[in-house]
Amino acid sequence: MYAGEDNTIRLALIGCGGRGCGAAANAFDSPNGPVRLVAMADFFKDRLVNAQKVLSEQYGARVDVPPERRFVGFDAWREAIDCLRPGDVAMLTGYAGFRPRQLEYAVRKGVNVFMEKSFATDPPAVRRVIEAGEAAEKKNLKIAAGLQCRHSRNRQELIKRIRDGQLGDIQLIRAYRMQPCSPLGPRPAAVKDLHWQIRNFTQFLWVSGGLFAEMDIHQIDEICWIKDAWPVAAHGIGGRVANSTDCGQNLDSFTIEWTFPDGAKAFDIVRWLPNCHTEFATYIHGTKCAAQFSGSNHEGTVHIYKDQRCANDNIGWRAPKEVATPWQAEWDVLLDAIRHDRRHNEARRAAL
Repeated sequence: MYAGEDNTIRLALIGCGGRGCGAAANAFDSPNGPVRLVAMADFFKDRLVNAQKVLSEQYGARVDVPPERRFVGFDAWREAIDCLRPGDVAMLTGYAGFRPRQLEYAVRKGVNVFMEKSFATDPPAVRRVIEAGEAAEKKNLKIAAGLQCRHSRNRQELIKRIRDGQLGDIQLIRAYRMQPCSPLGPRPAAVKDLHWQIRNFTQFLWVSGGLFAEMDIHQIDEICWIKDAWPVAAHGIGGRVANSTDCGQNLDSFTIEWTFPDGAKAFDIVRWLPNCHTEFATYIHGTKCAAQFSGSNHEGTVHIYKDQRCANDNIGWRAPKEVATPWQAEWDVLLDAIRHDRRHNEARRAAL
């Protein structure tokens, strides 16, 4: 379904940070428009004002958000969703700690949803996301989840080649998310504790699930997609720099060994420390040869190597540069599903 006889899908942006603005831009840039932004909501006025200015400068009249449809505060998301008609799209691009409640409300209102990762911060919240997705399925609502790598054309092509047996049996996957991340300093005296924690959301587990859930979710999703299975066991270790003065709740490093039903292993290596070796990629080792599944910043850097040596001078097949980014592709798919009434519900996979 799509909203309105004028063929324009209306959007409400809930969470006006960088990812929210990026998602709105993807919606505007999709060939499956037209779309119009009609409401915005955020906890913080400065974020909303900045987002409205940036998007208006780039997209002009398609940003139709007068002052009476700009909402600030803890209930702002509800007011923004109330501006939509059935079949429009609520963009849930704020914080995972509030995502289940927002998703449930959007589904009750009969609107489609784009929700960014991460999706929940604890097991009860995960179950709420799954249940909301099931309710959306019964209403034929579309739910897109921000695991954009699934919509990468190059990754999809490599998955096809894996399923066709070009790599042989997959025995090992190596996923790396090793990037610098500055520690969180003390809370400024003039800033309320709650506001400080929400603004620094990746540092606090109740708001986001922490850096591991926020960032490594993509590597975990890739691993499970490659194996076309859920792991049956996970063994992990984590640590923090000795004498750390970091005021956040994250560990500095994690390593998880995932085991799949066929005995195959995936090693998931995460580190958030400055002045260290960095790596952002996923590699696959089959019985015939190896492959690279993704590159820095989720680029569709996809190769099949001639053997097990993962090096640029040993590439047997190289995917071309992607025409559309994975972030753009996920919006193209969502809007196409709305336009042509195709089933599209990623809630359960996102939650699991």
